[in-house]
Amino acid sequence: MPKTPIPLPQVRTVGLMQPMTWLVLAWRDMARSGWISFAHGLAITAFGGAILAVAHHRFWLLAGALSGFLVVAPVLATSLYALSRALEQRQEANLGVVLKTWLNWQNSHLNKWGNDYWCMVQFGALLALAATGWVITSAAFITLLAPVPVETPMDFMRHVVLANNGWLFELWLALGSLLAAPIFASSVIAMPLLLDRRASLRVAVLTSWQVVVANPLPMAFWAALILGFTLLGLGSLLLGLIFVMPMLGHASWHAYRDLVDASSLPLRDAAVATGQRSGVSS
Repeated sequence: MPKTPIPLPQVRTVGLMQPMTWLVLAWRDMARSGWISFAHGLAITAFGGAILAVAHHRFWLLAGALSGFLVVAPVLATSLYALSRALEQRQEANLGVVLKTWLNWQNSHLNKWGNDYWCMVQFGALLALAATGWVITSAAFITLLAPVPVETPMDFMRHVVLANNGWLFELWLALGSLLAAPIFASSVIAMPLLLDRRASLRVAVLTSWQVVVANPLPMAFWAALILGFTLLGLGSLLLGLIFVMPMLGHASWHAYRDLVDASSLPLRDAAVATGQRSGVSS
């Protein structure tokens, strides 16, 4: 007999300015988590610095690498979601939560051979594949169409962003947006849902799309905030990412809690069932 499809969790609608509330709650979580939250931002900043060190003379590669880095950000922020969940449950948000998230995630699966066991790995691999594809596409696009070799940030500004015809930069942005839009729609709440509940990758992605369809304006505003804060972080010689990345990670957890009633799905970790507020927003 064919398996009965698992119904998708119920999706809520929110007001246009609700993303601002998520940011306020994120700062509260950052203050309560302390150094462990900012350590995530420092680690991501160090990773960005490594990208700069490797590609600073190949800006055609650097532009794609830094923007592709944003594609996998939902996976890198997984332990930030876990910290916010711990605070929500009035538990300690410390290094132990982070280590459990990354090292003991397999203990929260009933069937080690089932699709559920690998869903978070699958999603991370898909995002990494998308990021790699964008890096290659971006590099090839700028290399082939730029009038001169683009090797430094000033070359990129002069010959791509500020070029007289201006069409290359617009095409590059359009191409990036074409990739970013479906990735954003697929991942906006997928990773927090997979962390919190026993859901398949299909259910998580479809629920994420359902959230975007039900809340087009708030999600567009949220995407603009993510892009704006990330650009501020990148424009501050990456130092702003120390604060921006944990803020966006914590805020993404509160976005999930506001937008999705996942009480119809079993908890990912039965050990944290006590105190879990199923389906209630933060």
